Amino acid sequence: MLLLLLLTTIFLTSVWICRWIWYERFIKFAQFPQLPPSLLWGHLRIYHEVMQSGSLDRDHDHIFSQIHESLGRPPIVLFDYRPICRPVLVIANHEVGEQISRSSKQFRSSVPKLGLSFLEPVIGHTSILSAEGEKWKALRKTFNPWFSLQHLMSLMPSILGKIEIFVTQLDALSVSGDEVSLVTLTTNLMYDIIGNAIFDIDMDAQHLEPGHQGELVRAFNDLINAYWDDKIHLPWFFTPVNALKRRRLGNRVHRIMKSIVRRKHEEHLWRQQQQRRTNGYEKRPQPQLPPSITLLSLQETTHTGGILTPELLDQTCDQLRTFLLGGHDSPSATLAWAFYELSRTPRAQAAVHAELDGLFGPGRDAAAVRTALASPTEGPDLLRRMVYVEAVLKETLRLHPPASTARYSPKGSGFVVRLPTTGEELCLDDLILYNCSAIMHHDRGVFGSTANQFMPERWLMAEDEKNTNQRTIPPSAWRPYERGPRACIGQEFARITMRVVLAVVARQYEFIKVGIGALARDASTGLPILRPDGRYEVDSQVYTTRQITARPVDGLKVKVKRVRT
Repeated sequence: MLLLLLLTTIFLTSVWICRWIWYERFIKFAQFPQLPPSLLWGHLRIYHEVMQSGSLDRDHDHIFSQIHESLGRPPIVLFDYRPICRPVLVIANHEVGEQISRSSKQFRSSVPKLGLSFLEPVIGHTSILSAEGEKWKALRKTFNPWFSLQHLMSLMPSILGKIEIFVTQLDALSVSGDEVSLVTLTTNLMYDIIGNAIFDIDMDAQHLEPGHQGELVRAFNDLINAYWDDKIHLPWFFTPVNALKRRRLGNRVHRIMKSIVRRKHEEHLWRQQQQRRTNGYEKRPQPQLPPSITLLSLQETTHTGGILTPELLDQTCDQLRTFLLGGHDSPSATLAWAFYELSRTPRAQAAVHAELDGLFGPGRDAAAVRTALASPTEGPDLLRRMVYVEAVLKETLRLHPPASTARYSPKGSGFVVRLPTTGEELCLDDLILYNCSAIMHHDRGVFGSTANQFMPERWLMAEDEKNTNQRTIPPSAWRPYERGPRACIGQEFARITMRVVLAVVARQYEFIKVGIGALARDASTGLPILRPDGRYEVDSQVYTTRQITARPVDGLKVKVKRVRT
């Protein structure tokens, strides 16, 4: 009798488990567009099969795009990754993405960010990137003034000084003819620029030999390299050795950061003492903003009697690590892609040269351009008038967005979005929501038949064919920095810096791609083959892999050629 009862219990429990699994796999999310799921593996098996059909180290956005295309380009696509992680809803429509990133009744500062525990070795656990609620508001309020346009323009002499080193390096490479990673060049440049802005120190990054670089650059690069070809959907225990390596390298970066912050704090206290000795204790008007983000963060010590507490030290380092990551990573990749796209598109390259000739005068070298941009009166106006250069950068970010945002609506939140195609309303609670810019930026309903082509002209105000000018492109369809309250705080810094780099470099140098993505040449003439769309044909396509953000798989290997003396 007891055995019968036990067997009955096991049978009924098994039936209940099977019915529950069946419901979770085939019924619960049946209203979402998706590939046919497996009872045991959800979409893990079919995702793996699609991944195996191409380069194994390609970014997951390529796989999402391929599956999205096979399903007929619906506005959303569900990927059931259980038991590895929660189901992921890939957002492929900008109108749905806007509903997620904007403020709503449930979430005043938009749907909460997905936990970034995998990034903690890089950004720490108190980063503005992962903070929510009042903590995020306080951090944003602290740093917003520093990223204002007026203050950023005051950094122009420092930015131009670092670009001068960059130009010297390009000159040397044009003479030697050596192959070099364009991403490495732009990354080192951005390290120097953002490092000066964050710490007010020379990071000494612009060396091709890592052993000659500053300690922080070497340590941070080692940490970032531990994320190469990162499979962020896999829990840490699938790659425990790499997880431990990241933690160790992250601790090393944190120790170096703390040393810098302590030194800057001591220098700050010493300067205050010197001012008191010189001026007495009479209160003097202070500069509106300190020269570096480090000193801006250390203003919090006024609430602790000038004492740098361990908590404040850790929080300061977390913010500085976050800004170092964002300030060097995305702009460096975008600059490299922009130079590559211009090398493939002679029409666009000629338009950039013509605009810069009109602004700075034909035949002006890099030094003359830097001098003009450094002028407090002339520089800002020149930047505003770089209309085509800005269009090149916008188009580059459209085709090669460095990152997307992942959000999570907790169970029971009642967060609902409306699909623009059908008007259907769907509750997105307990789903990872991934606003996939790589898909949205290729939406033919927005960008027309040229959605996959490099066409900066689409961002100009001049009338052109339908779906190629700014008046027909909704603002929400372009989201490389994401949008809403949680949009990237440093996007204006990136835009200014990239425009300045293009202005100084674009007319003086050509970057000739070698290896993957090299120009195809006519067998009889040896000249590049120009396609009907005005771009040169290539032997193969450069794809991206994942290294926290999307990066060109080969670092965009090039040879540098100086074209103006």
